[in-house]
Amino acid sequence: MEHAPFFADVADGPENGAAWWLPARDGVRLRVGAWRGTVERGTVLLFPGRTEYIEKYGRTARDFAQRGYATLTLDWRGQGLSDRLTGDIMSGHVGLFSDYQHDVAAMIEAAEALDMPKPWHLLAHSMGGCIGLRAVIDGLPVHSCAFSGPMWGIQMAKSLRPLAWSLSFGVRHVGLGHLYAPGTDPENYVLTEPFETNKLTGCPDMYQYMIDQALAYPELGLGGPSLQWLYEALKETRALSLHPSPDLPCMTVLGTKEEIVCPRRIEQRISKWPGARLELVQEGRHEVLMDSPGVRAPVFDIMCEMFDTAPPTEGQSQVSKDRAPRSAAASPARQS
Repeated sequence: MEHAPFFADVADGPENGAAWWLPARDGVRLRVGAWRGTVERGTVLLFPGRTEYIEKYGRTARDFAQRGYATLTLDWRGQGLSDRLTGDIMSGHVGLFSDYQHDVAAMIEAAEALDMPKPWHLLAHSMGGCIGLRAVIDGLPVHSCAFSGPMWGIQMAKSLRPLAWSLSFGVRHVGLGHLYAPGTDPENYVLTEPFETNKLTGCPDMYQYMIDQALAYPELGLGGPSLQWLYEALKETRALSLHPSPDLPCMTVLGTKEEIVCPRRIEQRISKWPGARLELVQEGRHEVLMDSPGVRAPVFDIMCEMFDTAPPTEGQSQVSKDRAPRSAAASPARQS
């Protein structure tokens, strides 16, 4: 694979980070990045959220490296340094939500080509949680899966949901799907939203980390989602809500101050996932993995404990045969 730009100066990750270009099946050029630990107990396949990029997870890769895990992640199509999909490079756009599965397939090919240590485990955040749930249902070759604020539903006022559906559906037929969803714009969120009112993290240092990256390399940034993206996201989250969970060990972390994705959808999914575990983080916002060290450390400890003890699989998850609701093992809320 051909090496791609990698901004180690702002990633603050392990010293051995690198990035490569690779093509998706439909010709979209993607960027994939990896950090390999020195004591390798396996690899975390990290699915980032909307607007995110490889370097944002440098500190997360460091947390995993300290626990013996390598990290492989990517820039989804339409963001980071992967191919942008509209003339407006700040628009978070996608043709079909299923197109992200082409990116997943390319990532797995890269994991094989780079000989990333096995077993593999999934960690998926926000939009990546939606893509990741579909991927494990379809047989992603991982031994376990973890989710952080997964986008299994989008949080919005009940009165606005019919409008979001009708507007995002309608504009697709008149060639305006590339326009920004209502209430969003081309601006990079962390460069316009003060720390005090941000919905991402309660840690000033981590918020500054995001700001510094955005200022140093503005080409990594992204603005609001397009109406096409919104329609596809609504359609995919609804479809997934009707699908049974895969037969894989699972844990999900959710901040009690979550304002971006829908907590109710998360709780419903976990309550019907046999053996799944829900970790509530008191005062946590959307990006629990980007919070203070005192919040992050227990989350990574619990996550890696699950990775360590996940039973061997034959390389593909199987949809759970037990579709009856069960109570999730929700642990006591953690203090941030």
